[in-house]
Amino acid sequence: MAELDIGKHCQVEHCRQRDFLPFVCDDCSGIFCLEHRSKESHDCSEVNIINERQKTDNHTSYPCSFKDCTGKELVPVICPFCEKNFCLRHRHQSDHECEKLEIAKPRMAATQKLIKDIIDSKADVTMSKRRKGAKTSETAAKVALMKLKMHADGDKSLPQTERIYFQVFLPKGSKEKSKPMFFCNKWSIGKVVDFAASLASLRNDNNKSTAKKLKLCHITSGEALPLDNILEAWIAKEDCPLYNGGNIILEYLNDEEQFLTNVDSYLE
Repeated sequence: MAELDIGKHCQVEHCRQRDFLPFVCDDCSGIFCLEHRSKESHDCSEVNIINERQKTDNHTSYPCSFKDCTGKELVPVICPFCEKNFCLRHRHQSDHECEKLEIAKPRMAATQKLIKDIIDSKADVTMSKRRKGAKTSETAAKVALMKLKMHADGDKSLPQTERIYFQVFLPKGSKEKSKPMFFCNKWSIGKVVDFAASLASLRNDNNKSTAKKLKLCHITSGEALPLDNILEAWIAKEDCPLYNGGNIILEYLNDEEQFLTNVDSYLE
């Protein structure tokens, strides 16, 4: 009597059991016996492919090294001084309390003293002009602030109470002469410079030691503001402060240049 061709053999090589009611896998379409019907038991090829895809799709994240910070970035943000990775919030030396943050060296201190002596030598001539100009600037800033609030660019998530508005005069040769912007009063000057450069699409090589640095300069004195200073401190200064609603200058300067000498040309 001829053997009936009923059922199918299990496709697992070490099994090959003939099953009269075989199971067909929904993923790989293979035929299996009762014992090997689950995807795990017959080492389903489709499941392995999906697992590999999931492994490949997982993005590497870079955690912030600053104490107690849980921030992560999809790309490394490495401090060029201490060579540690940080989130965008703590990328500046002052923001992550960088161990390589340098205090003014003797040569820099000498340069600052020389600048101070030059300024002091002209104090009798310029002080009255500065006081008059500061009073005029304060009044003009109050008037300009209302217009700036309507047109300024900035981080819209900042609370109104923390916003400081400026008409930012851009470096010589830029497509635009100036641009209205607002910043957080808690930010360092370095962070203000980075944010302003981003809004105005300016080249920013402040992390490169040999390049000219983009600096924020006082509209009255032309002084380049130190990058680690806090913006709020300059607003609160008694002598020659910055004004909310006032003007400020962005310009490329060499490391040894501490102030602009042609401030008036930006306002013409």
